Amino acid sequence: MTMRTPSTGPDMQAEEQARAEGCTTVAGIDEAGRGPLAGPVVAAAVVLPQGFSLPGLNDSKQLSAKKRETLYAALMADDTVQKCVAQASVEEIDRLNILRATHLAMARAAQGLPVLPDMCIIDGLAVPNFPLPSRNMVKGDARCLSIAAASILAKVTRDRLMQELDREFPVYGFARNSGYGTREHMEAIHTHGITVHHRRSFAPVAQMELPLGF
Repeated sequence: MTMRTPSTGPDMQAEEQARAEGCTTVAGIDEAGRGPLAGPVVAAAVVLPQGFSLPGLNDSKQLSAKKRETLYAALMADDTVQKCVAQASVEEIDRLNILRATHLAMARAAQGLPVLPDMCIIDGLAVPNFPLPSRNMVKGDARCLSIAAASILAKVTRDRLMQELDREFPVYGFARNSGYGTREHMEAIHTHGITVHHRRSFAPVAQMELPLGF
């Protein structure tokens, strides 16, 4: 596959190559929430129709929250776009480890699509034992349009989930930090302990001496 500079933005070369190889349904897959100390990990799978175009569609990390919301709404409203968002819970993260839980969420998203893809292009490193045909693409969210779309659906979905948790547990600042280990978040853990939504297998949480706070 031809390497391009990140400045060109994502396109559909990877999807077109897969179709040229005989694949008919090509899904891009990405995740959000692998690094935080709290909350689930969320994955999305997206199949874009040939010739698809949505101005501004890019890697979610390159976009403002407002722009992500706008693109999320456009993708969700477009019936020609096949999509599925799935997650792995905090309990699954602690039981399986974050990498395996992320792969589980990705598999759930791919298998939840209206039509099972015959090729999945997964952002990042290769996923062993993935239940569907797949290939990986490092920095795929900046290179592959369907992965960029998946990155937006996963990110916005997870941010909304963390906003819900913030209303339940406002002292941790989940709406602002998305569960990452910011200073505010760590100070709240020290003061109030941890919640059932914290990943106890993650070292900063596991090292807290205070008992479960909620």
